[in-house]
Amino acid sequence: MAKLGKRTVAARAAFDGKANLSVEEAVKLVKANATAKFDETLEIAMNLGVDPRYADQMVRGVVQLPNGTGKVVRVAVFARNAKADEAKAAGADIVGAEDLMETIQSGKIEFDRCIATPDMMPIVGRLGKILGPRNLMPNPKVGTVTMDVAAAVAAAKGGEVQFKVEKAGVIHGGIGKVSFTEDKLAENVRAFVEAVVKAKPTGAKGTYLKKVSISSTMGPGVTLDLASTAK
Repeated sequence: MAKLGKRTVAARAAFDGKANLSVEEAVKLVKANATAKFDETLEIAMNLGVDPRYADQMVRGVVQLPNGTGKVVRVAVFARNAKADEAKAAGADIVGAEDLMETIQSGKIEFDRCIATPDMMPIVGRLGKILGPRNLMPNPKVGTVTMDVAAAVAAAKGGEVQFKVEKAGVIHGGIGKVSFTEDKLAENVRAFVEAVVKAKPTGAKGTYLKKVSISSTMGPGVTLDLASTAK
């Protein structure tokens, strides 16, 4: 059995016996024990009472975090002519059409968010098997298939986070950097939870929000008191 490092042992000791904390208490604990040599991300995981195998229990949406993510988001846009110019002016990192499709098909994916104008979807549709598993496929439900590409690019760059439930009924995402103040991280936690709660599907039965926990990239997780996550 591998020997645990001093940092890991100390973190486990700090979290031992801690559970169902208020958002503020949990954020303070995670921040205090995020001791990696880089600015770790505050990550959230939510266990939901849904079965995403059924269409009426799929949970998907987007949230604009009040304090951003602290991450530089690279944005690709499928657009032509004036809309391509609009995307570039808004700060898109990559803009193209068939040429962008070919780049992606070659295995070169150098972006974190993909946006497309509606007329580009026949081209983008050919990339479903590549972009879909990476949660990069443009979708009108989360505002990434739109004619207002400038607004979509600005939102992506400004701290917008997409979420989608996985097979086990879990949603997770990065919601800020541990270098943020405790107040800003707490605000982001509540904004994310609120967005997921509002996205409750019609087919969800019984308890929808089962458990919420947060952690840093390299640290242990701690569960939150669900009542404290409400704004």
